[in-house]
Formats: sequence, C-alpha cells, structure tokens
Amino acid sequence: MSEPAVRVDTTSQVPPFEQIRAQLAALIVTGRLTEGERLPTVRQLAADLGLAPGTVARAYRELEAARLIRTRRGAGTRVAAPPAGPSHPDPVQLATLARDFTASARALGADTEAVLTAVREALEEGP
Repeated sequence: MSEPAVRVDTTSQVPPFEQIRAQLAALIVTGRLTEGERLPTVRQLAADLGLAPGTVARAYRELEAARLIRTRRGAGTRVAAPPAGPSHPDPVQLATLARDFTASARALGADTEAVLTAVREALEEGP
C-alpha cells in the first residue's frame, strides 16, 4: 500500500477501528488493493493515523475474519486471494458493505437522498 488511502475522522460517531476496517474492505472488494499486496504493519498504520496499535489490530482482525487479508509471521499482512467459486454476492457481506458505506456517508453529513444519488451514480459508472 504505497499511498495513505485510509483516513480516520476522530470527530465521527463511527469508531476508528470500524472506519479503518470499512475503508480497507472497500479498497479490497473494489480491486484497488489487489491479491498479495502488502498492508502496513499495525504499528506503522497506527503511527500514520495517530491511533493506538490496538485500534488498527482490531480492524485487521475483523478483516482476517472476513477472509479479506491474511497475516503470516515474517511475511506481514497481505490482501488475501478472492474466494473461489460462484460470483453471487454473499447477502451478509453485501449488507455489511451497504452499512459501511451509509455509516461513512452519514458521518460526512449526507442525507438519505445524497446517499442514494451517490449509489445510483456509482452504479451507472460501472466497476
């Protein structure tokens, strides 16, 4: 991860670990972070964001539980291979992504119509 793609709004009602988890998940799911790409260490990302390492560690644990990243001793934390099999979206994962997006959008001050407009425009643009 060569550029600081993750930002945390400490004034947001969304906890910092959740902001990190949601942003990294979105970067992985959309392909902006690709399989095998190395993520910063917990300590490095925590230092970059001015947060406690435990906050970043919690986000990484949740991403590992969702099988989006993998951590190996000596090899660091990397983006996991996309799951093999049918390309039908998992309804639970889709609902989580929708909640993540709406929570982030609301934290920016977006109302329901602004959120729906953003989704419609994103769908029209394609992947």
